[in-house]
Amino acid sequence: MSNVTIFEEQSSLPTVKRESKLSSAPAGLRRIGLNTNGTFKRIVGGEQIGKAIPHELNIIIVDRLDKVSRKFYEAAYDANATPTLPDCWSGLGDKPDPKASNPQASSCNTCPRNVEGSGTNGRGKACRYERRLAVLAEGDPSGEVYQLTIPAKSLFGKGVGTTHPYESYEKYLRANNEGPDTVVTKVMYDLEADTMALKFRAVRHLTATEGDMVDAAQADPETKRYIQLTVADTEGTKAIAAPAAKPVSVFGDDEEPTPEDAAPVKRASKKAEEAPAPKRNLAEAINQWGSDED
Repeated sequence: MSNVTIFEEQSSLPTVKRESKLSSAPAGLRRIGLNTNGTFKRIVGGEQIGKAIPHELNIIIVDRLDKVSRKFYEAAYDANATPTLPDCWSGLGDKPDPKASNPQASSCNTCPRNVEGSGTNGRGKACRYERRLAVLAEGDPSGEVYQLTIPAKSLFGKGVGTTHPYESYEKYLRANNEGPDTVVTKVMYDLEADTMALKFRAVRHLTATEGDMVDAAQADPETKRYIQLTVADTEGTKAIAAPAAKPVSVFGDDEEPTPEDAAPVKRASKKAEEAPAPKRNLAEAINQWGSDED
């Protein structure tokens, strides 16, 4: 993140940004956390940094897997618990990851946790969809990449006008000769929804500087870690949660939406060199994170 927000007052002296030569403990990967109160929070190494941002956040998507991922927890969901590794998960939703400690089947298609009625109280599926995105924050000149995990409730369904759930949003962009990495995307909480849900809308084309940051992030092998690792992985968690008495959904009692015709589409990355100038100035979105704990 930009170092500007760590200072209470601005100095009139000419200053120089220099690299620290002091060692520090590994910070872990960076992610943007979602709160049930409708805010976004910046998390580095498992700790929240700065203040939470309410309702909406502008991002630039730089990478994601070609298909939606899946994960299964045997333990009951606890919103206040420390993130733990899933018992079983699949990056591409086809077979358990080799690192899964408790794989439920050899294939996701034949897995009993991927059957309607295997979820909480016999509703939905016990194994849940999700999408892990590698994103930049609009207005952040550092070009640092964050992980943003989109839960099942925000993936499928049909959009209205220019606002869509994520899978429909990608299809909408493709139909208009754009891609997730060629525009600034506004991520918004659906304040009318009964449970936490996100919507997505394109804001504008990228600036030349943003295009360069996207190119740099996509060329950096480290970026792949942000779409391949679970939240627990990013924060160094090794243990899995204690098993519940029976299989329950990680997202509680709400039934998981059906993908319908919103199947993931393979992403063909586009560059932003030909993008027109934005119609408005860059928002200083990154400064909204603040410098105090929320």
